[in-house]
Amino acid sequence: MALITCEKATFAYEGMPVVKELDLTVEKGQYLCIVGENGSGKSTLVKGLLGLLRPVGGRVFYGDGLKQTQIGYLPQRNDHQTDFPASVWEVASSGCRGLWMNATKRKQIKELLELLGVAHLEKRSFARLSGGQQQRVLLARALCATTSLLLLDEPVAGLDPVVTREMYDAIRMLHKERGLTVVMISHDVQAAMQEADHILHLSNSGSFYGTPFEYRHSDLGLAFFGGCCCHE
Repeated sequence: MALITCEKATFAYEGMPVVKELDLTVEKGQYLCIVGENGSGKSTLVKGLLGLLRPVGGRVFYGDGLKQTQIGYLPQRNDHQTDFPASVWEVASSGCRGLWMNATKRKQIKELLELLGVAHLEKRSFARLSGGQQQRVLLARALCATTSLLLLDEPVAGLDPVVTREMYDAIRMLHKERGLTVVMISHDVQAAMQEADHILHLSNSGSFYGTPFEYRHSDLGLAFFGGCCCHE
């Protein structure tokens, strides 16, 4: 069942269309990676899927009872996040939008922190954590808002290779064991091909949507990989 559907959706950045007439269906249980060159509209599209940016053409609608406020979102890392003056618990619990902090919700937050291996840090200052620990706390924050759909914007940017692998493992676990639908922007195309079941490649000259196998042999995929992918 489709959670999000784009019909000829066009999104603009600073008045200029960057995602043009996109047809896209995000199905329940899917793991979709969005790739493409810088400036191709990846982050703009995510803002559109979140409802933070209205399409200037076409439309976006939600299915299976999904509301925009029930989408978990992990934005790109920035200095404001890393220097946030709060405890781990305060950051994670801030994802519970519009909900009273009752015993059930406290238990849920505790379980999410435990699931992501950072429960022992709940009283620590968020700003004093490592980059990988911060991302896990922010992922717990995103999970507080959703039981169905998780949007991730470059979740491993700036992380070292070991922590990157751990982050991918955590996302895969959430997808396979918790049944979350995952939509992830990534510059790591090789990892996207390994992790996702569908690829959306945005380009100024068009777009591609399909399985990793189909992408590997598509014109955009061949151009992006310089032809190397077809030897796998």
